[in-house]
Amino acid sequence: MTEEVGCRSVSALKMALISLLCILILLSPSRAQVPLIVWTSEGYSFPALSEPSAGEIVSGGKLVSYLKSALTTSPHNMVLFLQDKLSVDDFTVYGGVFGNKQDSVFVNLESALETSAHLVLPALAWSAAESVEELFHKEFGIPVLHTEPAGLAQLQLSSSQPSLLVISLPYTTGTQSKELLRKSDETIGDVLTLLKSRGIPYTAVYTGLRPSHVTEDTPISNTRGFSGRSLLQVPTEAPVKPPVIFNSTTSGPCILFWADHLSVTYENKPSFDLAPLTFNNTVTLVGSMCNETVSRLVLNYKNVLGFQSFQLIFTMHKIFFPVSARNWTIMEHVELNYDGQTALFNSSRGINTPAEYSFHCQRVSNTESPLLVPSQETDEATKWTLLFTEFQIQSFNVTENFAYASDCASFFTPGIWMGLLTTLLMVFILTYGLHMMMQLRTMDRFDDPKGPAISVPQNE
Repeated sequence: MTEEVGCRSVSALKMALISLLCILILLSPSRAQVPLIVWTSEGYSFPALSEPSAGEIVSGGKLVSYLKSALTTSPHNMVLFLQDKLSVDDFTVYGGVFGNKQDSVFVNLESALETSAHLVLPALAWSAAESVEELFHKEFGIPVLHTEPAGLAQLQLSSSQPSLLVISLPYTTGTQSKELLRKSDETIGDVLTLLKSRGIPYTAVYTGLRPSHVTEDTPISNTRGFSGRSLLQVPTEAPVKPPVIFNSTTSGPCILFWADHLSVTYENKPSFDLAPLTFNNTVTLVGSMCNETVSRLVLNYKNVLGFQSFQLIFTMHKIFFPVSARNWTIMEHVELNYDGQTALFNSSRGINTPAEYSFHCQRVSNTESPLLVPSQETDEATKWTLLFTEFQIQSFNVTENFAYASDCASFFTPGIWMGLLTTLLMVFILTYGLHMMMQLRTMDRFDDPKGPAISVPQNE
């Protein structure tokens, strides 16, 4: 009985670990990305590797750094399982995440991960996935050998001679995808069993050439462009503007900036939107700089609202806070320079985010719910009205794309507060009513017609 209980506990623990793995994969964004899983044969381990930040899309360069670190202690005989298409949704739908462990199609893969050291990259950039075979060959100098699972037994493999075996796995959408994934998992199990029987240590990689499911983010509709009900209307896709990228002379991109609108208004003049000039490569970044602790993005314009020269400047600092034990990005101020005059807005109280994240806010303004506040009441900033919509910026730990966005929206929105207060009021009324009903008392004495009548003295 004790052994049976112990086996059940171990099985439950394994199922929880695999479920946690698949859930972590599920929580990552799935926009033109593929997952990548690396594991080794039994008896080997990986060095301590820093996991990707939440929401980070791993580029080809970072993938190479991961693999170089992993191969310092793992075997150099590599097996690359390349699925035609693969997404995190495949693990979620067919991986037995929600308790249906017996229906999982990744039995051999899960078994290999349970007994060996492994590394999971939930979001690998599509461009890196397409050239992953070339990356292996170019960076590690290992000869590439394409083979079919049936012909693997005839190969002369040696633990002393590193090699890169590439095994292609098919994929199709629709009802047959589950069976194809099951067959792919059986192929993985057969290859690993063959290598184990020959005593050849290995490092295995499982990924896809392109995603099988691509989920596009649906932005919140702009109320000014809402056209009412259009059930049968074909939506028109607006072209996506690339972000402004400032590249450091030593470390590549160090500042990313994007916004839908950058409206500025001076006194009673009509507002002017800087976004069309900003995201069509006409703006210059002269004066911008970045280092480990300070970043400064300078957007230079000409002939804005009658001013010959016009600059929009964002200044950010990276500060370590002992309370949270992490670095934070603080936007110290937003500055406007125009024809020798300066308008300075403080933004440190509202625009901040953990240093490894980007900052996003649907509305950044100095009017309603202001995140931008004039530095002084007599400052030139009091003459200006700024409104930035869908504002997003990242100035530290920048890769090729924006990292996970820390949004400015507070957890308790006005709607949530209204709902909570209404609920508390209704609960109070219900509680008071129940309390009053519990205080009702019935008569404890009644007039008995067969007995003496109840007399009440009149003099009392």
